[in-house]
Amino acid sequence: MDKIKNNHAIFSKGNSKNIPIVFIHGFPFDHNMWNHQTEKLSQEYFCVSYDIRGLGKSPAGEGQFTMEMFVDDLMEIIKGSKLNTPVICGLSMGGYIAQRAVEREEKNFRALILCDTKSAGDNNDARIKRAEGIKKINELGSKQYVKNFLPNCFSEESTRKLFYKETLNRSLKTSSVGLKGCLLAMAGRTDTTEFLSKIKIPVLIICGEKDKLSPPHIMKEMAESISNSEFHIIPRAGHISPLENPETVNKIIADFLSREVVSQA
Repeated sequence: MDKIKNNHAIFSKGNSKNIPIVFIHGFPFDHNMWNHQTEKLSQEYFCVSYDIRGLGKSPAGEGQFTMEMFVDDLMEIIKGSKLNTPVICGLSMGGYIAQRAVEREEKNFRALILCDTKSAGDNNDARIKRAEGIKKINELGSKQYVKNFLPNCFSEESTRKLFYKETLNRSLKTSSVGLKGCLLAMAGRTDTTEFLSKIKIPVLIICGEKDKLSPPHIMKEMAESISNSEFHIIPRAGHISPLENPETVNKIIADFLSREVVSQA
């Protein structure tokens, strides 16, 4: 860990003089889900990842989170780390944060990478499901909630692999306060669908072919709404495609950055 700044655990790899990329993880994970990407891409870029408040090594505080707070946190990290118009890459909940950040301050970003996420806010059924999740955490505890939730995020094949066990073990350490705070934030987030057609920076959209939570047809519709975008389906992957098939994801991201970011710099 490089530092804890404004109650956030921040990690970096690579030369700080290179084009920066900020990686935002999903729920209920931490920055380690991006290890394959930061290791590979740090050879040419300055890779920054961090633990969202309440997850990983970032404290939960009172646990009263909103998506706007998460975006504020991101902006503070970018400013505090002196990152000049970074590329922003988010998965699932991290994708919610990334989309809202670009909606608020698009001029501060070079490009947007969205992995296994949605633009739509929660409908009533989804909000009820978030509420049920909080109830389960209160009744069963955080560890049992994570054990029940995590298999939905991976393809069936991935749940039998070592990286799944490692990810599960890290996620089991998450506090109930942090988990519930994130569920509240996701339930209360705004819908960014109408903004998609207004995005001007280059956008890369990636989705696991077996993603149950944000399936390919939904993410393809997102890509079709963005004029300057490209869409890729990742084979042998569910909702956590950068961890399940890192070689394919890394190549797609590297090609996109070389074509849409480096060549334009």
